[in-house]
Amino acid sequence: MILGIGSDLCDIRRIERSLERFGDRFTERVFTEGERTKSDRRATRAASYARRFAAKEACSKALGTGLRAGVFWRDMEVVNLPGGRPTLRLTGGAAERLKAMTPPGHEAFVHVSLTDDPPLAQAFVVIEARPVA
Repeated sequence: MILGIGSDLCDIRRIERSLERFGDRFTERVFTEGERTKSDRRATRAASYARRFAAKEACSKALGTGLRAGVFWRDMEVVNLPGGRPTLRLTGGAAERLKAMTPPGHEAFVHVSLTDDPPLAQAFVVIEARPVA
């Protein structure tokens, strides 16, 4: 069963300006260490950060909270599964919200789709609950 759906569209140029203007203050506030390491290695650094930013916004919408009610930026981390597919690792308030919205006897799965076509980056997040076998 679908528990939540979120989408977000992010202007890569806006993220690029934030990187230029605020540098580490911006990245350390919004992104985890793993996300910063991965994005800083990319030739298209701003686009990488923009995709992750969009994923966090989309996830907060799928959780039904937005970035409030104890859900913070770094509670949502874009990570890749062994095959390379992106997903989100939730901690803190985001993990608590996910647990609260998951029905008893079910396990939550977070599906993520990321793309960019400069100057835009886009993310879709679907939170699914499956019965525990």
